[in-house]
Amino acid sequence: MKIDLNSDLGEGAGHDDEILSLVSSANIACGFHAGDPASIFNSIRAAKEKGVAVGAHPSLNDRRNFGRTEMQVSAVEVYALVAYQVGAFHALCTASGV
Repeated sequence: MKIDLNSDLGEGAGHDDEILSLVSSANIACGFHAGDPASIFNSIRAAKEKGVAVGAHPSLNDRRNFGRTEMQVSAVEVYALVAYQVGAFHALCTASGV
């Protein structure tokens, strides 16, 4: 059996390079609870260099509380927020050759 060891990255903790040496996949913050376009791009490239699979980690727009605030949002708003973040993540993956 193969187990995927996964971690959230690109959230500004400062230890992403060390963590990338330990995991097989990484959820990269998509910018709404943490991260920004440059950190997303850099995280994708770093993961690629270490052979680590990447996944998008979208969230509600709650940077102040790191995405942990309960928010009243409609299904359409959630769909739009996720589509926007995953679309941007996909574009940065494509630009990185991932």
